[in-house]
Amino acid sequence: MVNNNIHIVIIEPSTIVYEGLSNILGYSDSHFSVSRLDRLDDITNYTIRKSVDVILINPAQVQNNLKTYNTIRNGLSQTKCIGIVYSYFDQHLLSLFDEIISVFDTPESIIGLVQRTADQNEDTELNTQEKITERETEVLKLLTAGNSNKEIADQLNISIHTVISHRKNLSQKTGIKSVSGLTIYAVVNNIITLDNFKE
Repeated sequence: MVNNNIHIVIIEPSTIVYEGLSNILGYSDSHFSVSRLDRLDDITNYTIRKSVDVILINPAQVQNNLKTYNTIRNGLSQTKCIGIVYSYFDQHLLSLFDEIISVFDTPESIIGLVQRTADQNEDTELNTQEKITERETEVLKLLTAGNSNKEIADQLNISIHTVISHRKNLSQKTGIKSVSGLTIYAVVNNIITLDNFKE
């Protein structure tokens, strides 16, 4: 792996589970940087300041908050999510994660799974990420500022059809369809800052 430091966020309300996972990852020869968040909703503000390679998350955090989870997954399309399972969860819910670890797994298998997942993350990023053009970046900035297609067309002096084409290209290149997901993408990739949203 090119990046020697793998940034992991554990979203888990239980201190015991968090401390156990954190200690296991600390024993690894890999360079894991581990942070903790109590709630799924906190990840958006966190990723504005730091990039995250892997999120370990309690599926209970996702179960009643699927809309937020899907927005985060779309906005952080290069970040892998691993479910932390220590009770029964529906198979459909577990299928939303890239991988699953159990509290009954050995420390070696947990470390190996996290390392492999982070390696896949980097391979995907290197191989599939297509750069957005300068004009697409301009459209993205105006879109995240709340402008309609017509307003974007007027400001950039282009047709509405061209704006729609740029939006389709943005969705294809990033894998993100929603404006909220594109906003997270723009913040994470330093295209816009939180100052853009201050009144």
